[in-house]
Amino acid sequence: MRILVTGSSGQIGTNLALRLHRDGHDVFGVDKRLNTWTDEFRYLLQDLSGHYPSFPDGIGGVEYPEVDLVVHLAAHAKVHQLVRQPHRAIENAVMTFNVLEFCRQQGLPIVFSSSREVYGDVHRFAEEEAKETSADFAYTESTYSASKIAGEALIYSYARCYGLNYLVFRFSNVYGRYDNDLARMVRVIPIFIHTMLRDEPITVFGPDKTLDFTYVDDCIDGIVRGIDALAEGHVVNETINLAYGQGNTLVRAAELIGAELDVEPKVTLAPSLLGEVTHYVADLTKARELLGYEPLVPLEDGIPRAVAWFREHRAAHPEEETALPADALFPQDAEIGWKPVPAS
Repeated sequence: MRILVTGSSGQIGTNLALRLHRDGHDVFGVDKRLNTWTDEFRYLLQDLSGHYPSFPDGIGGVEYPEVDLVVHLAAHAKVHQLVRQPHRAIENAVMTFNVLEFCRQQGLPIVFSSSREVYGDVHRFAEEEAKETSADFAYTESTYSASKIAGEALIYSYARCYGLNYLVFRFSNVYGRYDNDLARMVRVIPIFIHTMLRDEPITVFGPDKTLDFTYVDDCIDGIVRGIDALAEGHVVNETINLAYGQGNTLVRAAELIGAELDVEPKVTLAPSLLGEVTHYVADLTKARELLGYEPLVPLEDGIPRAVAWFREHRAAHPEEETALPADALFPQDAEIGWKPVPAS
């Protein structure tokens, strides 16, 4: 197939594009920043968050090559950044609208990347696992989760109004290869690895916080299964969790990283931050039944792979061995009243 991947320079986008390329598909990417990981597929530098007039052959008056299916991954994905800068949540919705308009005019099916953030936090303690039907948008925790809820709502409306075929995947804490852009992204696994390698203390925001960590190869396998099923018409207009299906605390993740690095983690405990989901374990029933999805990499196996890749990359890029950017430290912003809140 000919597949357009938006957000093709990010971690999931890069891994997905390379997998699709290896599988024999023609991949065309769109991202507003350079891909620093690979040059094995074509991509266009473009900001998709502009308010563009209608142009059926592409977005923003740019003509795209002909494609058969779109995977829309592009988004501002830093939860805490969107809490501090809520206009970025609107930009996420605008990006999704622009991509949907392209799909509508071209008659293309779309795979949309949503997030476990849409489940919120308050009611998660009442159930062991998060089923797709249990998302209650009254429990929106942050402007980031609101942007993903808005994206899903747009997808569902386009399906009803215009006959658009879709799959929505709700990802959860994807980690692993090509996850080292600490100047841009704030992901806990690479931050912990980076900090422990420097023999510096780490801060765990939420000692009891339980999350469902997904190794990137499992995530990509699920997306590829979804692409094939959607293109063939076997699975259409479904919303599906993609995760490992097991909860782990941040403290447990830190312990596994410390063991792999042969260091004793210096852990500082702090309350969870505003907008954070503190408990999530995915229900994978739909992914298994509809796509034959079966994750293979538990955190105990994924952490050694992530650490090995991180070390290999850092050895090739010693210039990245610097202190974390201020954004990665989750500074409080007194001007907007952003402050940590106790975990309930």
